[in-house]
Amino acid sequence: MRWKGRRQSSNVEDRRGAGGRGFPGGFGRAGNPIRIPVGRASGGLSFSTIIILVVLFFALRACGIDPLAILTGGGLTGPGQVTMDESVEPGASDEMSQFAATVLAETEDVWNGIFQAEGQNYQEPAMVLFSGRVQSTCGLASAASGPFYCPLDRKVYLDLSFFGQLSQQFGASGDFAQAYVIAHEVGHHVQNLIGILPKFNEMRQSMGQAEANQMSVRVELQADCFAGIWAHYTDQKGLLESGDIEEALNAAHQIGDDTLQKRTQGYVVPDSFNHGTSEQRATWFQRGLQSGRLADCDTFNNPV
Repeated sequence: MRWKGRRQSSNVEDRRGAGGRGFPGGFGRAGNPIRIPVGRASGGLSFSTIIILVVLFFALRACGIDPLAILTGGGLTGPGQVTMDESVEPGASDEMSQFAATVLAETEDVWNGIFQAEGQNYQEPAMVLFSGRVQSTCGLASAASGPFYCPLDRKVYLDLSFFGQLSQQFGASGDFAQAYVIAHEVGHHVQNLIGILPKFNEMRQSMGQAEANQMSVRVELQADCFAGIWAHYTDQKGLLESGDIEEALNAAHQIGDDTLQKRTQGYVVPDSFNHGTSEQRATWFQRGLQSGRLADCDTFNNPV
């Protein structure tokens, strides 16, 4: 993607290194931190607790895990494993943040144009860059949650180390694969503005899990289609390079529910799908890419 030298969005909040490690739990739930008992009388660690910690220290070292890294927020990293932060080349972080800001600016241009053509005003979302964990209006989130959109504060949340994971763990490399991820989350913002997300969240309250999953698939596939619409107009600007569309389609395939479940557990459970299969995600992205029309992204009144 030809992105260097183009406008970068001013709607970016950089919260990287803002002390997010203190937030327990994952996205959407508070969670509870693990508490270490302390001695009642002295206020320090009890003798039994010290013994347990010493044993734990050497047990972790024997497994190739650095306990000091855990205490400083480095995470549980065994031999041969790569942490999210280590997946990013030194010095690449600034360029990646510039890339994300540029892609966000391109989505602003496209969706402003589409909304204006419909006689409406496009309210631009903010993008929050974070590292490790972050507090959003929708709850506490960690890098393990992946990029997400919070409709309550109308912000896209992104840990840039996800791009390294996307390439190394999911086999979806390339800058346009990364752009697709951002455009998908912005697609959720568009859904929020036109009333899709509020309606879904209202209906979900009375749904069973299986039905809610099916409806979630339609919501996610529409966001893929909206990402395709963005790619359609980005291509018309002459910003796409050879292989860019293939990168996005490969990313859509690699993060399909069926592909992810096969990779992680060796089998698929269709009733648990909540984003769509690899084929569905690629198909709906292509549909938006080919037409560039919102009307062709109706996943709710058409077979998916």
